Amino acid sequence: MAVNLTELSLPQLESLKTQLDQETEFLSSSIGQLKVVQTKYVEAKDSLNVLNKNNEGKELLVPLTSSMYVPGKLNDVDHVLVDVGTGYFVEKNVEDGKEFFKRKIDFLTKQIEKIQPALQEKHAMKQAVVEVMNMKLQQLHSQQASQSGTTKA
Repeated sequence: MAVNLTELSLPQLESLKTQLDQETEFLSSSIGQLKVVQTKYVEAKDSLNVLNKNNEGKELLVPLTSSMYVPGKLNDVDHVLVDVGTGYFVEKNVEDGKEFFKRKIDFLTKQIEKIQPALQEKHAMKQAVVEVMNMKLQQLHSQQASQSGTTKA
């Protein structure tokens, strides 16, 4: 249902602007979260390039937490355990692991591309509301100025 913005009152326009602010904030936040997850998948996919026969048997540090590591040795460069969500891990060979992460990255890219136009549309709508609000405020100020000018005369 299309609404003519010029027919709305200033409080209605303010309410609409607030709603659009909230919607743009939500969409922006969603895109940001998707990009964070996408970056993690890209890093995971890129880290699989380290797994090759040249690195087999090499010493490395294994993270126990984000700030604590233990020494380890790279024994199997052909298989990885991939976190597929909700605490489940699946053993995959390196190429299947790369393909898994590529699919996830592509999926997230498509989701971001779906949200982006909606965000741009909300920004445009908000801009239109702000312009109409400014126009109405200018009209209100000119009316008040003309009324105060006529009361002084």
